Amino acid sequence: MVGIGYGMNSLIRQCAQYLVEVPSRPASKPVSPGTEYASVRELGEQMARPGGLTSADLVNYLQERIRTLNPQLSAVIELNPEALETARELDRERASGKVRGPLHGIPILLKDTIETQGMQTSAGAFGLVGAVAGKDAPIVQRLIEQGAVILGKTNLSELAGFRGGPDGWSSRGGQTRNPHNPDADVGGSSAGSAAAVAAGLAPLAVGTETNGSIIVPAALNGVVGLKLSVGLVDRNGIIPASQRQDTPGPMARSVFDAALMLNGMSGSDPQDPQSTGAPQGIDYTKLLVPGALKDKRIGYPATFSANGESQPVINSEQFAQTLKVLEAKGAILVPIDMRIADASRYGELLYSDVKDELNAYLQKRPGLPAQSLDELIKFNEARDGTETDHQPMLHEVNASTLKPEERTALWDDLIEDFRSTVDDPIKQNKLDAIVSDFETSSYFAVAAAGYPGITVPSGTNEEGLPTSAYFFGTRWAEPTLLAVAHGYEQAAQAIPKPVLSKDQSRSRQ
Repeated sequence: MVGIGYGMNSLIRQCAQYLVEVPSRPASKPVSPGTEYASVRELGEQMARPGGLTSADLVNYLQERIRTLNPQLSAVIELNPEALETARELDRERASGKVRGPLHGIPILLKDTIETQGMQTSAGAFGLVGAVAGKDAPIVQRLIEQGAVILGKTNLSELAGFRGGPDGWSSRGGQTRNPHNPDADVGGSSAGSAAAVAAGLAPLAVGTETNGSIIVPAALNGVVGLKLSVGLVDRNGIIPASQRQDTPGPMARSVFDAALMLNGMSGSDPQDPQSTGAPQGIDYTKLLVPGALKDKRIGYPATFSANGESQPVINSEQFAQTLKVLEAKGAILVPIDMRIADASRYGELLYSDVKDELNAYLQKRPGLPAQSLDELIKFNEARDGTETDHQPMLHEVNASTLKPEERTALWDDLIEDFRSTVDDPIKQNKLDAIVSDFETSSYFAVAAAGYPGITVPSGTNEEGLPTSAYFFGTRWAEPTLLAVAHGYEQAAQAIPKPVLSKDQSRSRQ
């Protein structure tokens, strides 16, 4: 299924151990069917009722759902053995009158690049399976402080895509499958986070993105993915690619839930130069109100231009409908020309960053089989053989020769060029946001600029697979983007739900 030489049966047995280590325990009472797709607010309301749903009930229910469905999805790579006891403690807090916030008792999955105390943080690579990280990443600490229950870790494209291989495949976790169709593209690298949320394995998940790694799998799996402005939240404790591009971000089944999760993750690193000017103390749900689209000026690419020549955009039927929904709710639509920046050196610069930053990170993680890129490549060769190159991108990264002093000015010019492709039409047309069809790949330019974007399900195509609209804007524009995306989502009501083997008796909604 994923290419000759990966030894899938052996790999499935090896990664399955991480799921079965947590003993199955019966819930204290049955959980209502459909709870797996309840929103965070609905779950909180159920937990607030006397004698209602408990966090322990929910965690146990979702653990059993993962055990049932994960063999066909390979979305979850490891369960947290402490999740059930953590949920019980949070239930005791609630019973005593202490509620930490909207995330109190809510299970969350984390991408396996995010350091989590007591669990592996391996980026899906067996070469990084060893001693666990000594502490939680700051964003994990903040989520726990808000009452979230860390349910487990999600599968991904190995090394966040920098090994080189099928999207959603890792040697440790196997091939993540799209819950809408196992043969469909699942996207990468945060494939497991997107598939898990789409399949009702958890209401929330954290993904990470360098370029496209939240937006692409969220769009293809039919969930909401929020790629943040680089530096908006603390990025320590996350296996890096490039500090100029990396960011974690929420993945959820609704824009409101993504905003709640961002509230819980918020707090930047004062030592991070990318965080200069990052807004603090914002309630990202505040603008998610009825009528949020009225009089909003929203641009959409009518043409893309490069080298002085413009090409018209041929929009899909789904995107044409997206524009109609926005206009019907009072948005002012403005056709724009979007310039395509020169990306010819992007890969060269990115790979050089990855080489330096991943080597530095591995040197600081004691107790791993590989503590450098050279060692990781040799580990993979010993494990998987050398007849076929199973790590082509990792070889390219390791062969990079650009020094930090050589690429700083090049990066600065490239990022500024990409930022102008977003800033210029927004400034010239006095726009609140821009929307495009996900299929136009405008997310690449937004990510290269270090800017925010959010993908929202827009329905399904003729093959029954999810389609998405992509909203984006300038730096720190998250509050406005969330408001616009929420307004569209509420009007469109187009979130698809997969039909899984466990749920065959339920119809698609």
